[in-house]
Amino acid sequence: MSEKRSSQASDGASKVADDATFISWFRQSAPYIRAHRGRTFVIVFGGEVFRSPGLPDLAADVALLHGLGVRLVLVAGSRPQIEKRLAERGHPSRMVGGLRVTDDKALVAAKEAAGSNRVELERLLSMGLPGSPMANARVRVAAGNFVIARPVGVVDGVDYGYTGRVRRIDAEAIAQRLDDGAIVILTPLGYSITGECFNLSTPELAAETATALRADKLVALVEGGRGVKDGRGRLLTELSPDDAEALLGSGRRWGGDVRAHLEGAVRAVRGGVRRAHLLDRRAEGALLRELFTRDGIGTLVTSELFEGVRPARARDVGSILQILEPLERAGLLVHRSRELLEEDIGRFVVVERDGLVLGCAALYGFADGAGELACLAVSDEFREAGRGELLVSAIERRARAEGLDRLFVLTTQSTHFFRERGFVPAKPKDLPPSRKRYDRKRRSKVLVKHL
Repeated sequence: MSEKRSSQASDGASKVADDATFISWFRQSAPYIRAHRGRTFVIVFGGEVFRSPGLPDLAADVALLHGLGVRLVLVAGSRPQIEKRLAERGHPSRMVGGLRVTDDKALVAAKEAAGSNRVELERLLSMGLPGSPMANARVRVAAGNFVIARPVGVVDGVDYGYTGRVRRIDAEAIAQRLDDGAIVILTPLGYSITGECFNLSTPELAAETATALRADKLVALVEGGRGVKDGRGRLLTELSPDDAEALLGSGRRWGGDVRAHLEGAVRAVRGGVRRAHLLDRRAEGALLRELFTRDGIGTLVTSELFEGVRPARARDVGSILQILEPLERAGLLVHRSRELLEEDIGRFVVVERDGLVLGCAALYGFADGAGELACLAVSDEFREAGRGELLVSAIERRARAEGLDRLFVLTTQSTHFFRERGFVPAKPKDLPPSRKRYDRKRRSKVLVKHL
């Protein structure tokens, strides 16, 4: 084969692999596309985004979410832009307790920075050149006096001037703009009933807005790395509000604005927002990777069960069939029809992650105190996270609750898996007499565990 043909073949193979990856990802994203349509997301990011080359890509991803039917509120910070303006004017910047002391000159800088950033977002969301990610997007943008604020006042002898707190969000007015199909942009400025303007904390504003709107998600693009990490620097992929508060009270040091956004996430979830996400805003396609993949890339704060084992329901039959079918085709499991699964669904448990069924197992009890663990299966791409063991443990708990004293399993290729979990070899003659006859053609290994 000539060098040219070899290169063409290599390029062709690479394209096939890329196509297969795209097709697989797009199919896996379909449940999330359906689930997110019509939902309200509040997305918050700091002013650092406006100084980065990734801003146009972020705008394109926001337009894509909008095009998929997600109702969006963007909360755009402006801290570095305020700092820059104050430095250019030779005016000191003063921060106390994580809040800016906003005097007259700092307020002018805050107004200028917020206005400039809002205009920049509007400009990017208005682009629609053919061949670009924004082609024919036709995104409408709305801004306004949606935030009612009050002054922080004097705290521990420090007069914070025009620094404010959120008093109320005009959720009805924002919802009207969202109903009209617009993306709402909020900047960290609020207005009092006496007509004063106040500089606000961006994470606080985002959390209060998400709470007031009863948003489905609060998504924070943070500056301090991938998300929230443990003491060894490993990403914590999921936290309950209690876990998050324990971390916040631990005295640990935090990078960037992670602490402020984690506090906002807890506030939002405690206030009724279903889920809050903390993502590294520098990660390529962070929004899409978090919202349209099963595992995401950041830290999720939620009061809901994100992953766990539960009893199967009738609506799970289709998912169970999809999980079992490849193993049945390979001869690892005995075929079960949809009708049989529908009849036996009460015997099954499933492991679920973010609303998606990843694995299943079933328990069949017999009169002599024995139970059979059957249909243990986990989707191929999710077998490395201990989910099979979770399912076995759930079946063991169910067996004990039903008064069974031993559990047996028949397997052709997973003997070692069960041996490592306390099962010991047995003989076909040890199977319960009332069980269907042993299939000698399959020559399955029999293992038993006393409970």
